[in-house]
Amino acid sequence: MPIKWRLAVLMADREIDYKELAEMTGMHPVTISKHKNIRVMPERLERETLEKYCKALNCQPGDLLTYVPDEPKGQTS
Repeated sequence: MPIKWRLAVLMADREIDYKELAEMTGMHPVTISKHKNIRVMPERLERETLEKYCKALNCQPGDLLTYVPDEPKGQTS
């Protein structure tokens, strides 16, 4: 899981639920809910969608996406 999706974290930090974010972005509430409940970057994330999230949440794209390198094989935590 090299790229984590942090939409739920940003929404929680700003105390915004999926219905509020849907109103702010003009996106369907079901889409927001799906994006909120995943932990990895969505397979198809369009630039327009990312821009809507950034504008509504007053954040940068890097706030929504975090790169987490895979552990080398053979190493355990």
